Amino acid sequence: MRKGECVSASENRFRELLLRALSGDAPAYHLFLRELCPYLRAYFRRRLGGLPDEIEDLVQEVLLAVHNQRHTYEKSQPLTAWVHAIARHKLVDLLRRRGKREMLNIPLDDETEFFAHSEIDAGDARRDVMKLLDRLPDRQRLPIQHLKLEGMSVEETARLMGMSVSAVKVGVHRGLKMLAELIKDER
Repeated sequence: MRKGECVSASENRFRELLLRALSGDAPAYHLFLRELCPYLRAYFRRRLGGLPDEIEDLVQEVLLAVHNQRHTYEKSQPLTAWVHAIARHKLVDLLRRRGKREMLNIPLDDETEFFAHSEIDAGDARRDVMKLLDRLPDRQRLPIQHLKLEGMSVEETARLMGMSVSAVKVGVHRGLKMLAELIKDER
């Protein structure tokens, strides 16, 4: 899938979720907000390399603003542009509060890039995690994959792997500990 197709698919998915939410579908609204988070993090991470502690605060501020202003979204307009405007506004507010005047000259972004980068970043991150997971023994790698990446329960994983529930939990614990060490060594 090319970048333009990814952006269009993301735009359509987010727009559909928000429109369902505006019609009273609470699960769609929760899903919309949850799925929006990685895009917001990627957007702010690209712009705030020098202020990484602010990223999560900005994500929360944007989610709150989206919630409070959701009634202002015009259904005939691209959702991307609306979310991008809110995120950019919150970013400028932060930079003004922090006295980072030199960073206020952030070029106007193409709002279609807003959804494109997170998918690319997420894909890169997933490939990186998979490379690290491949370095773990099966007794640690497979429980992590089944539980954390595929969303299986501990019991399902234990049955699938022919292990006890406690062995699965130990495998995940040890595997995550090894992953943390591998990540630290990569730095």
